Amino acid sequence: MLDQAPETLVDLKAAIAELHPKLSKRLRQVAHYLLDNPNAIAFGTVAVIAKDAEVHPSTLVRFANAFGYSGFTEMQRLFQEKLIQEAPSYQERIRIAREELGEEGSEKPIQLLDQFVKANNVALEHLSESISSEDMDRAVDILAAAESTHIVGVRRAFVVASYFSYALRHIDQRAYLIDGVGGMFHEQASTVSAKDAMIAISFHPYAGETQDAAKAAAEKGVPLIVITDSPLSPLASVAKVSFVVKEADVHSFRSLSSSLCLAQSLAIGLAYRLDKQRAS
Repeated sequence: MLDQAPETLVDLKAAIAELHPKLSKRLRQVAHYLLDNPNAIAFGTVAVIAKDAEVHPSTLVRFANAFGYSGFTEMQRLFQEKLIQEAPSYQERIRIAREELGEEGSEKPIQLLDQFVKANNVALEHLSESISSEDMDRAVDILAAAESTHIVGVRRAFVVASYFSYALRHIDQRAYLIDGVGGMFHEQASTVSAKDAMIAISFHPYAGETQDAAKAAAEKGVPLIVITDSPLSPLASVAKVSFVVKEADVHSFRSLSSSLCLAQSLAIGLAYRLDKQRAS
């Protein structure tokens, strides 16, 4: 699909996000595995990676070819170079934290507390390293320019959405939570205008209600700020600003600390911006 292969891992990830909707089902499966398991890609053999990704080895080669590489090994070098250059990855730091803590007595509440604290510390460090200043500024620009902000997030994401609504109202902003009370998701989302902004929060498996509200807003030209867990999230492709957040995971229970920290930072950043504008 690409005539010239991306020369850096950052460029490759951007190309994957852009071309993801056009990929076949199997190539999309490789894309998700590739982005979620960079260490495995860097060090694994084609046979092992294919087995873990649940695809045929030839599919990995086809994936590399689709992005302009002569073979899988050429693409794999980008992952190896990145790993050499940077500190231990998010997944590696989680593994180290678990090894330091150990699993003995993990059923005790105090032991669980220790595990969640350690895992969230790692996740928050990763958040500060992975979120760019430019994206934060762009998001605050959008919120500052909006006449009203509409926030949508259901199930686990509802906690973050409701906090956003609470925080924005406390800095005297018009904020409306699309909560679907009485089955009114469509009606609530239909009140969004092009002069407004929307914040959409959704994690895998990406709630249909949130997708519908976000896409309807994007079709109206409403700037969309997304908090999600993958650059391949269906919301990322329609967002003006997309924040990819990796939450702590302890015994398959995912936290929300990083998403809430990001939400708080955006709300307070907006408050500072508005105060500065009023002062000037």
